[in-house]
Amino acid sequence: MTDTPFLPFAKPALSEAAIEEVVATLRSGWITTGPRVQKFEEMLTAYHGGRRALCLSSATAGLHVALLALKLEEGDEVITTPLTFAATLNCIVLAGGKPVLVDIDPATLNMDASRLEAAITPRTRVIMPVHFAGLPVDLDPVYALAKKHGLRVVEDCAHAIGAEYKGKRIGSFGDIQVMSFHPNKNMTTGEGGAVITDDKEIISAVERLRFHGIDRNAFNRFAKGGSQQYDIAMPGFKYNMMDIQAALGLHQLPELDGFIAKRTQFATRYLETLAGWPELTLPKAPPYAHKHAWHLFTPRLTSSDRDGFINDMKVENIGIGLHYQSTHVFSWYREHYGWQPADFPHALAAGERIASLPLFPTMTDAEQQRVIKTLEKVLKKV
Repeated sequence: MTDTPFLPFAKPALSEAAIEEVVATLRSGWITTGPRVQKFEEMLTAYHGGRRALCLSSATAGLHVALLALKLEEGDEVITTPLTFAATLNCIVLAGGKPVLVDIDPATLNMDASRLEAAITPRTRVIMPVHFAGLPVDLDPVYALAKKHGLRVVEDCAHAIGAEYKGKRIGSFGDIQVMSFHPNKNMTTGEGGAVITDDKEIISAVERLRFHGIDRNAFNRFAKGGSQQYDIAMPGFKYNMMDIQAALGLHQLPELDGFIAKRTQFATRYLETLAGWPELTLPKAPPYAHKHAWHLFTPRLTSSDRDGFINDMKVENIGIGLHYQSTHVFSWYREHYGWQPADFPHALAAGERIASLPLFPTMTDAEQQRVIKTLEKVLKKV
């Protein structure tokens, strides 16, 4: 066991100003949804070119209410990727839909757009691409097919805030996007998420669904000038973001592009240093113009002993993430949809060998060199 400190695969970058904002929120006496959430939403809206941002308790909540706002009926199909966190599929099911999977492009690990049209049926209602690891999906063919078949697009952008596709920021165009502010994401509010859209009906539905179905912004109803009268327009959830969370976001968002620049620097060094290593298959760039958010750096092992690799790195006090096992191998989905491991071979292969190396903006050059030297040791290159 090494004496060096444990290096996690991810770590939030929290400034003293952000911490002081949280303390000020606590001292203000207003800690749940209030003025700081409102201000954070305004900042997110501006960051995404004026398209409305609605904050929630998590990106999972955002996916759930976005799909509910589309009023899926039993048997309606939502096409997505198998290589994603289970929340993507869980929300489809919980919103009344049926997930339909399209295998990934083994080079980019994103949903293979060339396979998409073959998966569309008369029951298809939504396409849900996932911008895996912060790499934008090739959106032009996705939106072209959506337009051709009269479908909605809900982009799972949990990894992709700050990314760009063909010169346009993800979330600044398109149909509906859902962002994540989990602690391991590119910016954080502790937990939290946001729905981004310019569809007025979706905005209205999300506003109600995220807070009990109340018919208006009710956060100030207990203040001196507020009214405690309200109506329930529909059954809703308790998915609201707190001011304690938004306090972090007020300072994280202005730093986001700088965070991504640091992530890009580290990812570029990994790509240059690990190039040609037979033990690893590295992430590849797609041919279209894009800005990668580098939420994750996810090489795939040549060896099938990923558990051994993760344990050996842990012995050296270096954390490795697992993002992700392909969702189609999980028991609930196998039992309910009859999926077999071989149905999506590229996602299966990636899910069995993928590993996330440490990557976060406060990581030092020395820490990254330690990761690389340890990889050499563990993968027996020296």
